[in-house]
Amino acid sequence: MKKLRRTYILTYFIVFVLIVTSAATVANETDSITPVKIYKFDIKEMIAPPVWRTTKLAIEMAEKEHADLIFIHMNTYGGTLNDADSIRTKILDTDIPVYVFIDKNAASAGALISIACDSIYMAPGASIGAATVVNQQGEQMPDKYQSYMRSMMRATAEAKGRDARIAQAMVDPKIYVAGISDSGQVLTFTVSEAVKYGFCEGEAESIEEVLKLAGIDNYEMEKHQLSAADKIIGWLINPFVSGILIMIIIGGIYFELQTPGIGFPIAAAIFAALLYFAPLYLEGLANHWEILIFIVGLILIAVEIFAIPGFGVAGILGIILMVTGLTLSMVDQIGPGIFDYDMSKLVRAFFIVVIAFFLSITASIVLTKQLFTTTTFGQLALSKTQDADEGYTSATDDYTAMMGKKGVTRTILRPAGKVEIDNDLYDAVALTSYIEKNQPVKVVDYRNAQLVVKKTDKDA
Repeated sequence: MKKLRRTYILTYFIVFVLIVTSAATVANETDSITPVKIYKFDIKEMIAPPVWRTTKLAIEMAEKEHADLIFIHMNTYGGTLNDADSIRTKILDTDIPVYVFIDKNAASAGALISIACDSIYMAPGASIGAATVVNQQGEQMPDKYQSYMRSMMRATAEAKGRDARIAQAMVDPKIYVAGISDSGQVLTFTVSEAVKYGFCEGEAESIEEVLKLAGIDNYEMEKHQLSAADKIIGWLINPFVSGILIMIIIGGIYFELQTPGIGFPIAAAIFAALLYFAPLYLEGLANHWEILIFIVGLILIAVEIFAIPGFGVAGILGIILMVTGLTLSMVDQIGPGIFDYDMSKLVRAFFIVVIAFFLSITASIVLTKQLFTTTTFGQLALSKTQDADEGYTSATDDYTAMMGKKGVTRTILRPAGKVEIDNDLYDAVALTSYIEKNQPVKVVDYRNAQLVVKKTDKDA
């Protein structure tokens, strides 16, 4: 009886093992049948707003399509620190594993982005490191910038289980890592060094070889493609292009104020404003209230010029609001609050706007002189001399005889308008740029077929 019972137990055990084995086999076969879904995009240019935009769109699309893996094909010498930080943060925040294949270069900002990825692969002859912060002339920036970069490299390396001191040594030559960084030079790894010290999973000739090394044989890869609209938006949000658009906006307004009526300058300014704000609004950078601040600034400047004497509080406030609106529109909010901005990005945007503002005013003044004083554009101004011996006469003598005469303003002089002298109306311009209507004035000069007057006391 006991023998029969043992036989049943053994039989049940064998059946159980066969069932489990069959289930595992079916699962493995199912896994082998279902390909790994890979979403790929490239970083093969300087790290700048267009690259950050591409990265953001690519990762969001990968998440939307439930990709199993995000793959970055990289070859860059670096770029702007702010955009590299945004890309790094986006990679760290996604739940999808991110692989990067360094095809020759991952320098500076490229090194920071690579270290943020889950796995790093490098092509033969590739390098990673040299993350010291420099300016546009290649000169090393002050230590506060290096400190910020060191902290980001350290935090990123720690998040991915890599040696934080090595990551810092890629920024600061003073960081000593025994046997690795002791030469007083900024650390840069070759492929073999990166593999040895945990900053590279392997060396590969191609993307296909990378996936083979990663144990991924069955996969389907979708490449991120930018539409024509995306390419245009990416080009327009480039800081250099934004600066040019700001110059056109300010220059158009300046030229329109120098000429009567609505013409080409104001049309150019409006078109430039649309090109400036539209892509920033579509990208979620510019909010309604930021654009409204800019418009209110324009209105205040117009009121100051056409309705209020001189150039005072309204004009200054208008300029401040314009600069504020243009600046805030370039920077994304990092929190729920109205004023939650990344200060480094905010300062950078402010300098772009201010520099473009002053360059535009300077260029407009120079161009105005060129248009009306050079022979190249001489047709825009009267150059014919009207000599008296050719029969031309003027009323200069009659007007000069009015020097010292008194009268009353019949319109507001802002600074030009009408004055009444001896019951006759004359064109006049205020010496002090603004005089109210019905104010006593005195003729002090005559210029360009206009009397020059100044305000006097009624008893004078």
